[in-house]
Amino acid sequence: MKPKIKVCGFTQAGNAREASLLGIDAVGLVFYDKSPRYVEVKTALEIVNTLPPFINRVGLFVNANSSFIDEVLCEVPLDTLQFHGDESPIECGQYAMPFIKAVRVHQDTDLVKMADDYHQSCGLLLDAFNKNTYGGTGEVFDWGLAKVELDLPIILAGGLDSNTVADAVKQVNPYAVDVSSGVESAKGVKDIDKIKQFIAEC
Repeated sequence: MKPKIKVCGFTQAGNAREASLLGIDAVGLVFYDKSPRYVEVKTALEIVNTLPPFINRVGLFVNANSSFIDEVLCEVPLDTLQFHGDESPIECGQYAMPFIKAVRVHQDTDLVKMADDYHQSCGLLLDAFNKNTYGGTGEVFDWGLAKVELDLPIILAGGLDSNTVADAVKQVNPYAVDVSSGVESAKGVKDIDKIKQFIAEC
C-alpha cells in the first residue's frame, strides 16, 4: 500500500496549492522562527485558504509556549499539530487536537517506550538525530532502527527524496513519509517536478 505523503515547509500559497493538487495528503507549516521555512500567521492563513479539500493542514512547533500555539490556532485552521522539540506528553495533549510527536532517532532511542509515553498521539514521526537542530537537515538515519513493531503509525522523515524514498518504504513500510528539503529548489520553495517524481517513487 502506498504510504501517505506529507510535504513540509511551504512558505508560499501558490506553491502549496499546486503541490496539493498533485495528490499529496498533508501540507506542513513551520511555526519555528529559527527555521528557514518559518511562516508567520498571516502567510500561514493565506496558504491554508488556497488548499483544495481533504488536505491535512499540519502545524509544526518546536518547544513553543502554549500561548503562542493558542494564538496560531485562533487564526489558522489547522487539522494536526506536530511537536518537533522536547515537549512532554502532557504538553502535546493539552490542545484537544490530533498531534504527531517527532522523534530524532539514534542508536540508543527506545521507540517502544516513546510510543508508550506518547500513546495519545496519532503517530510517531521518525527523523534523523542532529544535536544542533530540530529536523529539516536533509540527513538520513539508519532505517533499520525504524523497523520496530509499534502500536502507533510510523511517519518516516529525514533526508528523503525521489532517489531514496522507494528503498525507505520497502525497508520500513511506514504509514506515511514526510519530505521537505528533498523536493525543494530553494529553502521553503518546493519544486513541483521533484514532488511529482517523489510521488511516483512512493
